[in-house]
Amino acid sequence: MTCIKPNSGPEEILPIAMAVHELVSRLPTTMRTREKPGVRIEDGEVLDKNYTGPVLEEVLEKGEPVKKVPEEGPYKGVPVVVVPIKDGEETVAAIGIVDLTYGIYSSIREIAHKPVD
Repeated sequence: MTCIKPNSGPEEILPIAMAVHELVSRLPTTMRTREKPGVRIEDGEVLDKNYTGPVLEEVLEKGEPVKKVPEEGPYKGVPVVVVPIKDGEETVAAIGIVDLTYGIYSSIREIAHKPVD
């Protein structure tokens, strides 16, 4: 059983990050816990096991999902969606995807639910 704790390290969170990476058709995926840096994955490969990013850190602080375009880091200028992973009220980790489609990925749900005339 995988259990994410605030101090879980990259090796512990990697299976979850990789699963999400595959679920989103291998869009770049990042994840870290509150107390330790995490992972950065692209094209099925782990690029960094000591990763953090400004939006991951923002979500860890706020405890709420964030959609924005980072102004720094390796994904500067590209939309990201980052969500908290919680244990009750406590935010223990954050996981995000980099929307290389520049909004199309995020809009698919809206498009799929539009009524057909």
